[in-house]
Amino acid sequence: MTQDNSAPRVLIFGAGSLGAVYAWVLSRAVPESNITAICRSNYDAASQNGFILHSTIWGNDLSVRPRIVRSVSETVAQSQSQPFDYILVATKALPTTPSTAELIRPAITPGRTAVVLVQNGIGIEEEFARLYADDDVPILSTVAYLPATQIAPAVVRHDVVEHLHVGTYPATGVPETHKRAAQAFVDLLTTAGATATLHDDVQAQRWGKLLINGSWNPICALTRLKDKQFSESGRSPGEGYEGQENEALQFVRDVMHEIASIAQACGHKDINKDLIDFQLGRMTKRGFPGIQPSMMADALEMRTLEVDAIVGNAVRIAKEKNVPVPLLRAVYLLAQGLSASFSLTK
Repeated sequence: MTQDNSAPRVLIFGAGSLGAVYAWVLSRAVPESNITAICRSNYDAASQNGFILHSTIWGNDLSVRPRIVRSVSETVAQSQSQPFDYILVATKALPTTPSTAELIRPAITPGRTAVVLVQNGIGIEEEFARLYADDDVPILSTVAYLPATQIAPAVVRHDVVEHLHVGTYPATGVPETHKRAAQAFVDLLTTAGATATLHDDVQAQRWGKLLINGSWNPICALTRLKDKQFSESGRSPGEGYEGQENEALQFVRDVMHEIASIAQACGHKDINKDLIDFQLGRMTKRGFPGIQPSMMADALEMRTLEVDAIVGNAVRIAKEKNVPVPLLRAVYLLAQGLSASFSLTK
């Protein structure tokens, strides 16, 4: 592949469902040869055929063939000293040794490369901020609304919505060049025909999504029920169907209220009852059986769960802020135990 030196160069660290979708999206703004994707289990399929995307928004049988590699070291060896403009981290936010921040460091050029975190959870940026504190490396925190599933190796199905919220981490006190890097990335996605919004402080968006992820993800993983299935499991026989809340749905609402109370203690006053009602309303309008959150999918496959990023960090912040979260803490400990059990049975 011949690279276009006038166009941005992008490295995708973690080319699963989200990474594959953004590889295709970005290929509409930069040449495929300028995109490198690090693959693991889908390496063989992606090497042979690239990525295939079936999307309810953009169409079916869409393909993209970026450079496919197995590791950062292989990426650096092939880079011919040409720096990356963006590294998209699209792996699950799991604790690893070495950490993700350490793994991608050889591919970073200070003053040139921006790290884009396309990951769920809260507080996931801190390991990157600590490691790159003395380097000129913009850290772009994002919140992705992009329901995508890898239905076969390197084949992804994407449904309904696509939106990326973007902002620097931290929100204040960063060089103006970091703010410009965030704007440039949003502009790149817009040029590619994607939907992206730049925020002065994207953490409010993170807390807003955590209302969903911090409740439905562990609850569905623990019960093995999709969201609609769980909500209806708390309905007594003969109970009214529309407009009447049951014990299961009330439990989810109570967990969401605890998450909102942490967000408000952190200064995000818009994470409130109205937003909780909106998020729950989206679920109640879905048809049965509802959706399967990513943590439930991992639990069914007995894979390590993103418990700390999605629930544990929020519980720790609550403790620092003296916010009582008994339900969320119980959910965290149970989900943490479930995740630990998988390593015992392998």
